[in-house]
Amino acid sequence: MRKALRWLLALTVLIGTLSTAGSATAAQPEATDIKDRLLAIPGMSLVEEKPYTGYRFFVLNYTQPVDHRHPSKGTFQQRITVLHKDVSRPTVFYTGGYNVSTTPSRREPTQIVDGNQISMEYRYFTPSRPAPADWTKLDIWQAATDQHRIFTALKPVYDQKWISTGGSKGGMTATYYERFYPRDMDGVVAYVAPNDVVNREDSAYDEFFANVGTEECRDRLNGVQREALVRREPLEQRYAAYAAENGYTFKTVGSLDKAYEATVLDYVWGFWQYSLLSDCDTIPADAKNATDEEIWTSIDTIAGFSFYTDQGLEPYTPYYYQAGTQLGAPTIVFPHIERKYIRYGYLPPRYFVPRDIEMQFQPWAMRDVDRWVRTNARQMLFVYGENDPWGAEPFRLGKGARDSYVFTAPGANHGARVAGLVDSEKALATAKILEWAGVASASVQADPSAAKPLAKFDAKLDKRGVERTLRP
Repeated sequence: MRKALRWLLALTVLIGTLSTAGSATAAQPEATDIKDRLLAIPGMSLVEEKPYTGYRFFVLNYTQPVDHRHPSKGTFQQRITVLHKDVSRPTVFYTGGYNVSTTPSRREPTQIVDGNQISMEYRYFTPSRPAPADWTKLDIWQAATDQHRIFTALKPVYDQKWISTGGSKGGMTATYYERFYPRDMDGVVAYVAPNDVVNREDSAYDEFFANVGTEECRDRLNGVQREALVRREPLEQRYAAYAAENGYTFKTVGSLDKAYEATVLDYVWGFWQYSLLSDCDTIPADAKNATDEEIWTSIDTIAGFSFYTDQGLEPYTPYYYQAGTQLGAPTIVFPHIERKYIRYGYLPPRYFVPRDIEMQFQPWAMRDVDRWVRTNARQMLFVYGENDPWGAEPFRLGKGARDSYVFTAPGANHGARVAGLVDSEKALATAKILEWAGVASASVQADPSAAKPLAKFDAKLDKRGVERTLRP
């Protein structure tokens, strides 16, 4: 009997040892340093790692085909960043639709779910541009497939739920990604995403500018804009001196005169895109009696006289190429300005792309996306700002949409966020983001009004700087 007991005890110890060894073996990949796991992905290389308390932050390059339909026809290095918290947390896939920042930052959904964040630089924005650049490979499907390959490569490392997000052109990008790869993400949060379905029909923008804010504010802005064109000659002399002093040229747009008018015509749009109604007090109240200096300063502060120079336009060539081939671009009228003062009108994207780059518009591209969202949207959230001109043509949901929402933040501009929604919508939006990310508590599932971001606000990670460019 004693021998039998000793044998049973030995067997138990042996099984326990094997079980422990097996557990250690199974856990080994989780114990591997996250940098090693990322760099073990084929095509992934490290640019740099930057420290940040509570996270690991990596700037990486990922090898992408120039043409996903023909991968053998060359590759380029696409820059991404990884804000790593823990592989057990959900992951937010972010792109702004332009260059990626190499400074650690956290988008609102990332704060809400307390997760990891993958940020992607949009193809053809330098340095993520093939050389030589075949511009015909810059389209929404190729960019969506960039995201799909990145997601596929990183999903084995970050195997929890994923949510895609982006603001403005990034919100558009997140939507296009969902249209082409609807099985990748568990949810989409698209901020201030324009939806120019019919490029030639832009009356929604004219209606927006006729009613936004207050009459007093509109009159102030319209007065300064008109006066800048009335005083075109002396202010263009100043513009020429300003350009000469800074080495600015105007080959792409065609002339200093065109650049001047384009800047002035952007003025009212630019105010509502980045300012609030409360900022109207900064606009000269009596434009006709304002000094040239006051008119110049107001236009330059809001619209920026450096933008339509060759040097200002060059970084945005990929955007204007897409606007002129697929995305569309608004054309607005200026009823408060006599026709004799407007020489060119709102210029189309062709004027902002070097002439050696061919462009042909594809009117079906946005119609296809719009139709898909209306009939197939699943777990998609669109957030707009009430006073943002880019929201004049928003995405809308149709009868085929499921568990999807369009919310508008009152009084908000192009920086609208979930936090700026009315309380009931803010709670519902937050609860849905938590639910889609798989981290909604039982109390939140039972009562969405209890939903709150899981991570505390971090002034460095979560504060948004304003980049004053009038692109979406």
